[in-house]
Amino acid sequence: MKKQPVTKLERAQKKVANIKGFYNHLTVYIIINCIVLFTSGKFIFILFSEEALGNPKFLDWINWNVYGTPIIWGIVLLIHGLVVFGIKPSFLKNWEQKQLEKYMRE
Repeated sequence: MKKQPVTKLERAQKKVANIKGFYNHLTVYIIINCIVLFTSGKFIFILFSEEALGNPKFLDWINWNVYGTPIIWGIVLLIHGLVVFGIKPSFLKNWEQKQLEKYMRE
């Protein structure tokens, strides 16, 4: 069974949905990371004091996550934005073109 060609309206709807998904991702990133960064000191000292844990290295691990998570998540968010707004690295464009050609032959 052949698929119907994608109309301009369907392409536009998909593009808008992708942009909306990116902005939702950005909103969640900002909210979560603001909460984590603003409460990190209070959270660590209230719930994870050295006396309660007995292992100060655990606090170092938590500190790394408090600052490492926004950085790693930010890189993923950047890639998401680049893909959504059409700024794709050449290796992704080449892969997409090869996949399109492959499925067109089928």
